[in-house]
Amino acid sequence: MTSEPLAFHHKDILHQRLKSIPTFLSEYSFANLYLFRQTHQFHLVRDHQEMWITGKAYDGHSFVMPTHDLRTQSLEPLLAFSKDYDFIFPIDEEWLSAFDGKRIAAAFDEGDSDYIYTTEQMSSFKGQKMHGKKNLLNQFLSLYSPEAKPLTKERMGDARDILDAWQEDMAESKEKTDYASCLEAFELYDELVLCGGIYYVDQEPAGLIMGEEFNKKMFTLHFAKGKRKFKGMYQYMFNHFTKMLPHQYTYLNLEQDLGKLALKIAKASYHPEQMLKKYRITFP
Repeated sequence: MTSEPLAFHHKDILHQRLKSIPTFLSEYSFANLYLFRQTHQFHLVRDHQEMWITGKAYDGHSFVMPTHDLRTQSLEPLLAFSKDYDFIFPIDEEWLSAFDGKRIAAAFDEGDSDYIYTTEQMSSFKGQKMHGKKNLLNQFLSLYSPEAKPLTKERMGDARDILDAWQEDMAESKEKTDYASCLEAFELYDELVLCGGIYYVDQEPAGLIMGEEFNKKMFTLHFAKGKRKFKGMYQYMFNHFTKMLPHQYTYLNLEQDLGKLALKIAKASYHPEQMLKKYRITFP
């Protein structure tokens, strides 16, 4: 058995393996794992044909993450290996059937759940529930004449300007935000097969969105950064970017809120279609 810190060269092993797993859980993406490898102390463990990711959750507990659909292979190697960790995570609700007959406990933390929206909802802001978002979007467009451009390597300097301004607006240090992960995403933008948009107001870099195709139906947003002085910036970015997505994507994943109240309020205000639970499997 070997264990080594997750590194970029593991992309050759993990990228397609994770892409082939039938799940919407945002962790099952090499880009996501790699960009947050230091935060979670991710390691790749290999034992003959078996392969797992080990790491630390935001609450400090240790976990083992499978790298295949649990319904397709024997559970015994994973169960034996995971005894030295606090739980197996993240487990798709549809995979719980794989544990039938096993003496386990399945629980989830709301802060881990992914926020899933329909692209139709985000691109239109239709309905009474989205009335407030529509108003903010209209106010933004009445004040500014924004310009939207693809996020490319040539515009990473402007993206860095936005990220630095966003960090200054935060009440937390860089160590407590995803600043470092976002900065690294700029540097490895093409290599990690990321995609995004950058937005200007009066030629000033004002906001950006960056994510990836998770599967043929869902696009996952890893980062959304905007300058606070432009009220309505986020509503405009979400609305515009979703309109620009190919029609094949019917869902948008804004990932979890990490139990942070401000993130929870912001993401819940867009009224997600679904809260995608991520189960923790423990052994009583």
